Amino acid sequence: MAVKIRLQRKGRKKAPFYHIVIADSRSPRDGRFIEKIGIYNPISKPATIDLDRDKAFEWLMKGAEPTDTINAILRYKGVLYRKHLARGVKKGALTQEKADQMYQDWIAAKEGQIALKVEARKKEISDFHTKLSGEAKVKETPVASAEEE
Repeated sequence: MAVKIRLQRKGRKKAPFYHIVIADSRSPRDGRFIEKIGIYNPISKPATIDLDRDKAFEWLMKGAEPTDTINAILRYKGVLYRKHLARGVKKGALTQEKADQMYQDWIAAKEGQIALKVEARKKEISDFHTKLSGEAKVKETPVASAEEE
């Protein structure tokens, strides 16, 4: 049985939303799957990817083949880097502790880059609203004062 890591399309017309699933290669795109390991929303900017890295790594090590898009997502999320480090440990080039530390450092740096992209997008939206209406839209959060308590 050939197992693939692939996208399963959800959402309405012209508004796709995907589940990242482990499925038999013979099953249809939106049909049966073995396990759901994440979601991918390409409409949001930047694209939203919620992936269980540990499960994706386990399936890759078991021999599951990712599709092209999933391969790019796994590279972006660091799963392929973790597989690369695991192969180095297996060959004796690294210790497991060193590989884990390298992976955690990479993840921390990548999460920082993603946070910067999200902040840049929020600033871009704020600037657009300022340009459009003269003032930025600010969501007011209700704050409980000492008098109300």
